[in-house]
Amino acid sequence: MPVKEHSASETSDDKMLVDAARRGDRAAFGRLYDRYARLVHGVLLAKVPIDEVDDLVQDVFMTALRRLSSLRETGSFGAWLVAIARNRANDYHRHSLPEDQLTDEASDQDGTGVSARADHRGQAGVVLDAIRSLSEAYRETLILRLVEGLTGPEIAARTGMTHGSVRVNLHRGMQQLRAKLSSYPDRPQQETR
Repeated sequence: MPVKEHSASETSDDKMLVDAARRGDRAAFGRLYDRYARLVHGVLLAKVPIDEVDDLVQDVFMTALRRLSSLRETGSFGAWLVAIARNRANDYHRHSLPEDQLTDEASDQDGTGVSARADHRGQAGVVLDAIRSLSEAYRETLILRLVEGLTGPEIAARTGMTHGSVRVNLHRGMQQLRAKLSSYPDRPQQETR
C-alpha cells in the first residue's frame, strides 16, 4: 500500500533528522520544522486565538529543540510534537486568559456555537469559528485537513492516530460542521459554477 510506504519512509527520515538534530545539526531540525510546522499550526489554531498561533508555533519548536534528547522513539517525532503543541495550548489558556475573558468569549456564542465576532472576518471567519465550536477531536482533525491542507493519511502518520480514527473524525466533524453552518443565519453560500 503506498500510504504505508510513504509513512515508513517519512518515519525513517524523521529518525535520521532527529538523530542529526540531536548531534547539533540545525539544518536537520530546520527540515523537521518545514515538515511539521503546518501540523503544529493546525493543532494550535484549533485551541488558541488566531493572533497567538504563530508565536506559539515558534514556542513549540523551541521547546522541542530543547527537549529533543528526551524523545524516546525518534520515529514518533510528529506525535511527540503534537503532544507538546497541545500542552502549550493548554498552558496558554491556564496562564494567559483571565477568567472573566473566558466568560465573555462564552457569551459571544449564539445558538449555533458560531461567534458573532466572525462577521467582521467574512466567510472564512464564520467557518473557522464553526469548526472551533466543535468537540476537540473533530476540531483539530478538520483544521488539519481543511485549513492546513494535510491529507487523512498525513494526519494519521504525523499525529499517531489510526487511519480509521482520522476518517471517522473527518466524516463526523464534516457532518457537524455542515449542520452548524446550515443553521447560521448568514451562512456562507456555496459557489455555483
